[in-house]
Amino acid sequence: MIFGESARSLERAQRKRSLDKSTQLSIKRQCELLNIARSTAYYQPIGLSTEEIELRRLIDEIHLQYPYMGSRRIRTELAKKDHHVNRKRIVRIMRDMGIGAIYPKPKTTVTNQAHKVYPYLLRDIKVTYPNQAWAIDITYIPMAKGFLYLVAIIDWYSRKVLSWRLSNTMDVSFCIEALEEALKHYGPPDIFNSDQGSQFTSTEFTQKLLDHGVRISMDGKGRWVDNVFIERLWRSLKYEEVYLKAYTTPREAELEISHYMVFYNEARHHQGLNELTPDEVYFGRQRYAA
Repeated sequence: MIFGESARSLERAQRKRSLDKSTQLSIKRQCELLNIARSTAYYQPIGLSTEEIELRRLIDEIHLQYPYMGSRRIRTELAKKDHHVNRKRIVRIMRDMGIGAIYPKPKTTVTNQAHKVYPYLLRDIKVTYPNQAWAIDITYIPMAKGFLYLVAIIDWYSRKVLSWRLSNTMDVSFCIEALEEALKHYGPPDIFNSDQGSQFTSTEFTQKLLDHGVRISMDGKGRWVDNVFIERLWRSLKYEEVYLKAYTTPREAELEISHYMVFYNEARHHQGLNELTPDEVYFGRQRYAA
């Protein structure tokens, strides 16, 4: 087993394979040396029934297509698909998945009243260059026998995915890992936008932004449209990758999502970017006909 700087240079999937539960070195310390989140290292598939997994997938698909729908209307849509489920169960599942109607904001946003909430800074501001504004959000990733949460940071101007992390819990640690990676390779931005989720309002998270001189911006409650570009990323990722597969392990999910993120940044042309890719816009490159 290898640790230190040489281990940190490995891909995250390789670093996770380096974990050794038979050694005297604790998993916590190994994760620190390998620079990976303990939450994914300790991941165990959640014992969900096949019926529950399918129901969650359907609810996630309905929410993605109709993000304004609450539990009542999702129950109606499920009934159209011959899935007759009582509303209390739908509410519970949506809460576990961290989703909800646009009004109020999806429940991956769990606020903490003790945390400071910053004003929204991007209203009526035209974003005209890379690193002017970044955005962050969390989404639910269904698996064959459980689920994970995915956090991603994007550049508003280019739509480029700057960093991302998977976790089996919605704690702040995997969000901080994603932030540190983005700052290391691309930052800092002028403005950093998020919703009012407790992960993003925590002092531990906001202090890292303040230490880099970043202006913090937070959406108004229920203002899904304030983070519309990252919501479009979730839609593309799920319809073009996640819903087409049934990941059996976090390692598989990470590998396949990693491939998609490379495709999204380097090869997927966006109509809103004049048919350029996020990388071409971010790095100022232009495509030329062969």
